[in-house]
Amino acid sequence: MGCMRILGIESSCDETGVAVVEAEKTGVPRLLGASLHSQIAMHQAYGGVVPELASRDHIRRVLPLTDAALAEAGCTLESIDLVAFTRGPGLAGALLVGAGVAVSMAAGLGKSAMGVHHLEGHLLSPFLSADPPEFPFVALLVSGGHTQLMAVTGVGDYALLGETIDDAAGEAFDKSAKVLGLGYPGGPALAALATQGDANAFKLPRPLLHSGDLDFSFAGLKTAVMVQFNKLGDAPTPQQRADLAASTQAAIVEVLVKKSLAAVKAVGANRLVVAGGVGANRSLRQTLNAACATRGVRVHYPELDLCTDNGAMIAMAAALRWQAGLFDLTQPPAYGFEVRPRWPLDAIDD
Repeated sequence: MGCMRILGIESSCDETGVAVVEAEKTGVPRLLGASLHSQIAMHQAYGGVVPELASRDHIRRVLPLTDAALAEAGCTLESIDLVAFTRGPGLAGALLVGAGVAVSMAAGLGKSAMGVHHLEGHLLSPFLSADPPEFPFVALLVSGGHTQLMAVTGVGDYALLGETIDDAAGEAFDKSAKVLGLGYPGGPALAALATQGDANAFKLPRPLLHSGDLDFSFAGLKTAVMVQFNKLGDAPTPQQRADLAASTQAAIVEVLVKKSLAAVKAVGANRLVVAGGVGANRSLRQTLNAACATRGVRVHYPELDLCTDNGAMIAMAAALRWQAGLFDLTQPPAYGFEVRPRWPLDAIDD
C-alpha cells in the first residue's frame, strides 16, 4: 500500500480526541482533520477527574467527534485503512471505550486496528508540527502523571534515561495549585497566576537537582509550597499568592531544564523533543529555548493545541509505526483487544 489513511481515537483520561492522518510509505504524515472534547468543565465540581464520569462521557462523544474529524478531513469512514486507538496507559474504563469503538469500527470496515501507547503518541506528536524533528533525539515527556527522559533513536526504539520517583511535574503543578486555592485544572491556573509574581520571592527546593542521575522527584516541592503558604496566615494577599505561584513554577522549570540538558549531554545528542501537557508551559519553553541556544541544541515542540491528549498524536504514532515496518497491514485483521492502564514506554513491545 503506497498511501493510507489512519483514524486515531484517544480516550485515556479526560479528553476525547479523534483525528485522521494520511501517510505515504516515506515522508512525514500529514494531519487531515481533528476534533476534540475536553471534560474539564464536568470534572471541575469534583476538583479532579472522576473515572466513571470520564468513561461515560467518552461514550457520548466519540462517534460525533469521529463524524466531525472525517468531515474536516473530507473523507468517509469507508476510506479509512487503519483504525488506531490508545491502548494505555490511562484509566481502564476510559481506555476500554476508545478501544471498543475503534475495534468495532475496524471490524465493520474489514480493516485492521492498532493499539497505540499513549506516551509514544506524545513523544511523536512534534512530527505534526511545522518544525518536525529528526532522529536521534532526547525526549522530555511531561504528561499528566509522567515525567520521563528518553533516548530516542527511531520509532519504537526508546531507552529510559530517567523518570519520576514520586510526584511528576504535572502533579507538582496541580497539587501546588490546589494549595493556593486555584481549583482544577491547576497547572494552567498556576502558570497564569505566576505571570503576576516574583519567581525569587520564596526559596523553594529543587528536588534531585544535584543527584547525579536523571530521575525526578517533586513530592518534596509540593510539601514546601504548603509550608510556605501556611506561613502566610489565613489571608495571604493576592501578590503573595502570585509570588508563591511564580516561585513554584520556577523551581519546577529549573529542574526540568537542567535534567534535560544533562540528558542531552550524556547521550551526545543535539536535538531535544518536549511533549506532553506541561510542554505547553510558556516559562518552560522560554527557559529551554534560551538554554539550548547557547549549547547548539535544537528544541522541538508539538503545536500548543496538540500538547494535551488528542487523537492526532495517536493517528500519527500509528502512521510512523507503519512506516517503520512495525505494523504489517498485509496480515489478516485480528479483533481481540485488551487495554493496559499501566504500561511503561520502554516496555512498549512486551
